[in-house]
Amino acid sequence: MYICFFICVLGAIAVIPLHFLSVEHLRLQEKYGKEKGTKIGEVLGLVSGWGFFLFWIGIWISPQPRFTVPILPNPSIFVPVDSSSIPWLQLIICTSFIVPGAWLAVMGVGEVTLKTAETHRTEKIVTTGVYSIVRHPQYLGGLLAHVGISILLSALYSLFSTSLMVILVYLISWKEEEELIREFGKEYENYKEKVSMLIPRMRAH
Repeated sequence: MYICFFICVLGAIAVIPLHFLSVEHLRLQEKYGKEKGTKIGEVLGLVSGWGFFLFWIGIWISPQPRFTVPILPNPSIFVPVDSSSIPWLQLIICTSFIVPGAWLAVMGVGEVTLKTAETHRTEKIVTTGVYSIVRHPQYLGGLLAHVGISILLSALYSLFSTSLMVILVYLISWKEEEELIREFGKEYENYKEKVSMLIPRMRAH
């Protein structure tokens, strides 16, 4: 009954090796030449990036057990999965995750451009805006949105898969940073020392 959910989970895991390869810019250029290697990396980045995102959406909307937070009266609000209503508290909780998650993702893309976000090919280290808060604002935004949308859709398995998504996002972030250090060296290492990967640091004033 829940085979679509598990297919999406496996799909999200399966595209990780493609993503790893897509960010190995120097290796691809050494093997295929600068122009061809860059193009191959961009294509792999598009395929792995959009593939991961579409499988992630599939995790949210796949048929799976549903839950509610039955504390406050239900409002009449459309839910895409089954057109049912959800409690006010549930709506408030999910919004508190979705709004900041969407903001981080949109602002992150705005800082580096859509092409860079899609192909994982950067020409410079961005340290301004949301990138001064965390090194991977788009991924943090995705994780927050994952929790919020799972709650919005009352998607039990999706909510339980949060720990897996955290692991996958961490692995993607780690690999990207390994390659960024190879490309930018001390400049990126200095950035890493000042800004955390996914969890904003509390700064003393």
